[in-house]
Amino acid sequence: MTILTSSKKLHPKAQRLPKWMRRPIATDENYPDVQKLLADLNLNTVCASAKCPNRHECWNSGTATVMILGDVCTRACRFCAVKTGRGLPVDFGEPTRVAEAAEKLNLKHVVITSVTRDDLPDGGASAFAETIRAVRERTPNVVIEVLTPDFLEHLDTVLDAGPDVFNHNLETVKRLQKTIRPQASYEQSLATLRRAAENPPRPSATPPREGNPRKILIKSGMMLGLGETDEEIFQTLEDLYAAGCRLLTLGQYLAPTRKHHPIERFISPEHFDELAARAREIGFEGVAAGPLIRSSYRADEMTHKEDNG
Repeated sequence: MTILTSSKKLHPKAQRLPKWMRRPIATDENYPDVQKLLADLNLNTVCASAKCPNRHECWNSGTATVMILGDVCTRACRFCAVKTGRGLPVDFGEPTRVAEAAEKLNLKHVVITSVTRDDLPDGGASAFAETIRAVRERTPNVVIEVLTPDFLEHLDTVLDAGPDVFNHNLETVKRLQKTIRPQASYEQSLATLRRAAENPPRPSATPPREGNPRKILIKSGMMLGLGETDEEIFQTLEDLYAAGCRLLTLGQYLAPTRKHHPIERFISPEHFDELAARAREIGFEGVAAGPLIRSSYRADEMTHKEDNG
């Protein structure tokens, strides 16, 4: 494996996407239908708010990652395109509308995420739980994945609702946490994942395995190209695995604007393949790694592969 230890910083004005980062944007008949449905139901998506490069592909296939609790985050991470400021009032009708969207889109796998709401007493954990229950009631066979903030003290509220996949992104290596996620911490994120992994199986999670309660799958992700070295990536993978994480996403960081943290390097598809191989050697059961991979990208495929060996 080629070990990358340092690189010249790419100034935002000079950033040029390598050929492997370029792809045509195409829409089909499903795209406007998904767009209109989400707008009619007054639902936010991380696809749009975070400027995800895979939005068109996912919406064309009739899927979307729903972002609850508004579109304003109370934190100001230096990698994220989501708006920051004072959190919006909680919309108690939102869980029902998310469930309606999941049903009308005929989803087999739904991803529920949120902005971080440090202004709420439980960080928004109860909103996640209500949304899980609403979706489960309306579409009982759907696989539910949650991508949550680091509200460790209120995590049981979410887990008791029985999601199938619990995802919390570590985002970057330990050395860069204060720079990239100044209001979060490496230890808190690992503790959140560890707490979720240590919880017993929930009978409400679906589909059950051989009639037994299913243990929640634990997932996390990292952005690469923020200035980390490969040695730091390897250590982070070891830490994630030790915390109980078994599903992993690795993707290329892209600065949303010139005000965000600059891109330090572009990782080639071949190097992503090498990193994925290393993760599997460590023991990760499901790995999605590549320049355009994001936390929720083809999430249904990763879970399906884990289920089938």
